[in-house]
Amino acid sequence: MPVLNEAAGIDAALQALAPVVARGARVVVVDGGSRDDTVARAQRRTGVTVLASVRGRARQMNAGACHAAGSGALLFLHADTLLPPDADRLIQQALASGRVWGRFDVRIKGRPWMLRVVAAAMNARSRLTGIATGDQAMFMSRGAFERVGGFPDQPLMEDIELSKRLRRLGAPACLRAPVSTSGRRWEQRGVWRTIALMWRLRWAYWRGADPAELAERYR
Repeated sequence: MPVLNEAAGIDAALQALAPVVARGARVVVVDGGSRDDTVARAQRRTGVTVLASVRGRARQMNAGACHAAGSGALLFLHADTLLPPDADRLIQQALASGRVWGRFDVRIKGRPWMLRVVAAAMNARSRLTGIATGDQAMFMSRGAFERVGGFPDQPLMEDIELSKRLRRLGAPACLRAPVSTSGRRWEQRGVWRTIALMWRLRWAYWRGADPAELAERYR
């Protein structure tokens, strides 16, 4: 779980992981330089390891994967995304079926009705293209993660690029059990404005634009 100034929601995010922790999962929180009490809150949680890393979601997630021991599955979870209680079992079933990676459907929390349409479109697009986003809680075997070299060292679209590399190993398992993610970025910027921005950025990335330039446009 890569974090940066997530004190407002880190307790709820980690509490939601309590069922999978009780069944043996390890949680690695990787902080990118928070200035609030994100780290202190995470350190108080049983079964949670907290690391410090250079800021950058891809770098933070790679650092967490390096620290995680064993040869089991890896799950990359945003701090504002909550898993279903039986997520670990669903992942085990998906990987046991022969898939080497996958993602969950997503439900976006928030007041605007359009967020339900956004989530449905994300899920449908992902099934059609085999591309997942970080909001969908991507998971994979450690072997698959290592074969593709982990997340690319880029400041934006790291999830898209990783999906493209994983897709060469096989189609993703698209789990219909939904994760629940915050709609804060859509609500803060405006739903339609955010949709338009993300499509422009994806189009530019598909045409070969520099991810660093796209990250500046995103901010």
